[in-house]
Amino acid sequence: MTAPAPSAAPDDAPGWLVPGALVLRLMLVAALAVALSGAVAAWLVTRASGQEAVRRVVNQQTDEVEVVARLLASKIEQSQKVLRTVAAGITPGMLESPSSLEWLLQQGLPAVQFFDTMQVARDNGELRLNLRAGQQQKAADLDPAERDALRRTLVDGKPLVSELITGRGGEPRVMFTMPLHREDGTVLGVVAGALRLQSQSLLPPSMTLPAREDSQLIVFTRDGTILSHSDSSRILGQVRDEAGLAPVYARWLTQAQPVVGRGMSHVQPDHIVSMAGMPLPQWIVARVSTSQALLAPLRGAQREAWWLAVASMLLCMLLAVALMGWMAQPLAQLTHKARQLLKTSTRHQQPPTDQDWPRAGGEVGELVRVFQGLVQQGQQQQQRKDTLDGQFQAVLDSASVGIIISRHGMLDVVGRQACVMLGYTAQELQGRPARTVYASDADYAQVGERVRSEMAAHGAFDGDICFMRKDGTPVWARVQGRSVRPDEMHGGTVWILEDITAAREAQVQHAWERTHDALTQLYNRAAFDERLGLLMAERSTRQRSAAEDEDGNEPQGDGVVLFLDLDHFTVVNDIAGHDAGDDVLRHVARLLASQVRQIGWAARLGGDEFAVVLPGCALARGQAVAEQLRVAVHAWEPSYQGRSFTLGVSIGLVVLDASLQDVPSVLYAADMACYDAKRAGRNRVETRHASQATVSASASGRMALGPV
Repeated sequence: MTAPAPSAAPDDAPGWLVPGALVLRLMLVAALAVALSGAVAAWLVTRASGQEAVRRVVNQQTDEVEVVARLLASKIEQSQKVLRTVAAGITPGMLESPSSLEWLLQQGLPAVQFFDTMQVARDNGELRLNLRAGQQQKAADLDPAERDALRRTLVDGKPLVSELITGRGGEPRVMFTMPLHREDGTVLGVVAGALRLQSQSLLPPSMTLPAREDSQLIVFTRDGTILSHSDSSRILGQVRDEAGLAPVYARWLTQAQPVVGRGMSHVQPDHIVSMAGMPLPQWIVARVSTSQALLAPLRGAQREAWWLAVASMLLCMLLAVALMGWMAQPLAQLTHKARQLLKTSTRHQQPPTDQDWPRAGGEVGELVRVFQGLVQQGQQQQQRKDTLDGQFQAVLDSASVGIIISRHGMLDVVGRQACVMLGYTAQELQGRPARTVYASDADYAQVGERVRSEMAAHGAFDGDICFMRKDGTPVWARVQGRSVRPDEMHGGTVWILEDITAAREAQVQHAWERTHDALTQLYNRAAFDERLGLLMAERSTRQRSAAEDEDGNEPQGDGVVLFLDLDHFTVVNDIAGHDAGDDVLRHVARLLASQVRQIGWAARLGGDEFAVVLPGCALARGQAVAEQLRVAVHAWEPSYQGRSFTLGVSIGLVVLDASLQDVPSVLYAADMACYDAKRAGRNRVETRHASQATVSASASGRMALGPV
């Protein structure tokens, strides 16, 4: 090696370097981001503050109308309590003496000081006392509405709070009535008291004070008559004329909601309306507030907040740009030093190792270290190669799939998982021919042809291959192979092996499920048709002369087919449920399989219908087996949910002779025989001969089973 040449004196770098175009764009993006985030935050805060203000106003108004409604309801209850006390002091004898009643009300029970007017009437409607402002009045002076309230109380025998009375007698008032009862509970009479609407005991004018231009407290009846209002001129007016309240009241009437004490609020574009009811007098308290007036202070505060937010955003933008310019100085210095290094390399000079690189962290520091590392890169090549070799071996040992690298038909590298899959050690496979892991030369040649054709067509191989373990057992694997060099297969191939032996076994199991009934484990209808068809095809190929005797009689037959239909199976399903019905079908299936296992086979055709095929069985033997099956099913008495059931089975038997050419004809004949057993009383065996198999289904009233 030669000593490096002295480097030229570096250019004096300016104290403050202008950032590059990328940094300038980032500054612009940062300024826009600050402005956008500030505007969005200010808008969200303004919106949230407005919603919170409306929520607080709504909650405050709702609580206020509920309190006022409870206060007014307590006044109504107090008036009823005073009247109840008066009623308790009136005896039957006092009704005969008006002077005694007057003394009782004015002296004994000074209720006259509480009510503006008081009346006492007997059960026949005769008015015994009529006091107004403590003075006895004539019965004729009684308002018809007051007289009607007395009459309703006498008829119903219940206390009453009347509707608003606006007839003769001065100001509008509300009448309270209380029935008088004898000892046996019958109505003796009625005592009543009336209060002026604007009296201190009911709705005093001070209730709506202090008056506010942006809000009004209104008390009105269910029919919309205003009882109390911040504007006294609106009393006895209609709610339908009130701005803001009118649409809410109309909607409330349309929905026909009851008057309840719980408050509810409605936010409208220009008004906030809160209402709470008093169920007994059917009055409603409402607070109607103007939204703009209520939120005016908030709007002003929001405008000031916007100006402050704009000023803050401008200040933050300037500060962000300044900070980014200061933080970008190391990058600008690095760019300056990189230009100097480029000039040095173009002059074919050795780059100096003592460059005055900027001290910085983050990405700039990474770039500085990259430049420094390039100088030392040649010395580190061998060390990196050793590190990569160790990492490659670690990958082979820790991979969850088998990895094999082969060259020219030899196993060059074998991973640990591949060794475990094939039952060898790494030393037993590495360097050995690939033929070692195959069962035969023919298998190895066949797989090789598949690999070559797929590599030629697709550039890679992906398929399932059966290998042979060291102990001689097969193992199926999904194999993916790709050449190390895409243009040269002999340069080496990387194989990835995944054990799929369990999946292949599951596929074999799936093939069994396609031919068997999942519930009973017997052959299903499709497998029954296939097996019976094969049996009949074998029979048809035999020589007819061997099946006939010397006199030309018909053959004795190649077996029998039984068609079984359970009797009263629906009773079990309907009473004990479908789970019990499934249990019955499983038990019957096991019974059939155990009885005919040595001489034939059984299948489930569907529902509670089964079939039994007895190849090579004569008619007499078939009838004996059918009777044996019938007795076995009938002898079993299942019990579900504490109840026992009796089952039976109707069996149709048909002989497989030359006249039955296909599976549908056999099933039709057996089905008709089973139907004969059903008609003959169930739980019996009926036999049909070939001559009866041609009877039409319409004539018998039952359709034959067709192929699935």
